Amino acid sequence: MHTTDVEQLVEQLAAKLGRGLSLEDLDGVLLAYSSDQLHADKVRVNFLLSKRVPADVSGWQLSHGISAAVRPVVVPANDELGMLGRVCVPLLVRGFRVGYLWVQQDEADQSATAILAQLPGVRDGLDLLASLLLDSNTAESESRRRREQGFLAACAAETAAAAAGREEMLQRAPWQLGIIFEVAGAPAGPGPAQVLPARSDPLAATLIHRAAALQATIGIDDALFSAGTDTHAVILFHASHGERSHAAVLERYERELAKRAGATARVLMGLSEPFAAQRQLAAAYQQSAVAVQASAVDPQFGDLLNYRSAGVYQLLAAGRWDQLTSVHYRTLQAQDRNAELLPVLELLYDNDGAVQDVADAVHLHRSSVYNRIARIRALLGTDPLHGRIRLELHLAIKAGRWQRRPRL
Repeated sequence: MHTTDVEQLVEQLAAKLGRGLSLEDLDGVLLAYSSDQLHADKVRVNFLLSKRVPADVSGWQLSHGISAAVRPVVVPANDELGMLGRVCVPLLVRGFRVGYLWVQQDEADQSATAILAQLPGVRDGLDLLASLLLDSNTAESESRRRREQGFLAACAAETAAAAAGREEMLQRAPWQLGIIFEVAGAPAGPGPAQVLPARSDPLAATLIHRAAALQATIGIDDALFSAGTDTHAVILFHASHGERSHAAVLERYERELAKRAGATARVLMGLSEPFAAQRQLAAAYQQSAVAVQASAVDPQFGDLLNYRSAGVYQLLAAGRWDQLTSVHYRTLQAQDRNAELLPVLELLYDNDGAVQDVADAVHLHRSSVYNRIARIRALLGTDPLHGRIRLELHLAIKAGRWQRRPRL
């Protein structure tokens, strides 16, 4: 946002309306104002001097519902505060609130009817003003930061009461929670995704994720709220059938991240099960974390994964499996120095024993796959495709992947 552009636009709008204007952000901080007004009331004068709306004036304004309004709101005069009547114009971009433009009535005005009649004539200018505010003002908003911090605290809380009364969850249940995590580049082979090293400045990393999530969710009706940390972003969705909204947010988040971080990264999203009670928020956060971690360690899942589709990783996340191993698994690890046996065996398990699918995945002939299975059988002294040994090895392989999961 260029301050001069905003100031010039406010002056232009004031000239068209013939009224005194002031522009403030969501925290009541003055961003711009028109310079020419014959009858400035006490509240306007003090606001221009202090650059911030006083608490008593803010309380009066908020009591008329401006924080939830999507259309102009008439705020009546208040003699006690020394305040003439005025009209609050909420500035929104595709439904997202970015600030407020205030139009003051003159002393001779009996009502705000004349102002309301003028506003449709400057609609294009108001839309342009909202667009100018969007990119730089909202992510830095103190109010926005507080809401995100409170939301993340509720997600991580161990007590069910922490999510009660959250502003983001007062409507449109059931919900679904998503976590977005970035990894390096496209999937390369059967190994886990390469986790990017932590950024040197956690505050800058947090702002990048917050801003990327904010921009990625604007205009997506099912995306109700977003928050960012130094490692990932959290999105609250209205739970709906299908994954169109989730995929759209993921695609836009990747673009926004590249724009802000200066490098292209691959992003993954893990989704919780739908939930209808606020007390289930923390559990949903854990589910979405498991799903995105499973997606990061196991390329079979792709970039968007629901918790219920995370398979054995649901079980691994529920217990202490970091040391899970077996004699047979250790034998294969020790002998598989060139990583030729275990990857083929895992693919065979994941593809229901379809040798041709495994051969295509690793670019081998079918006979080469059979040869590797025979080598495994010889090393173990038992058939790796039989029930109990198959369960043992498959679980041990997935536990090995789970040990390499990114920590959120």
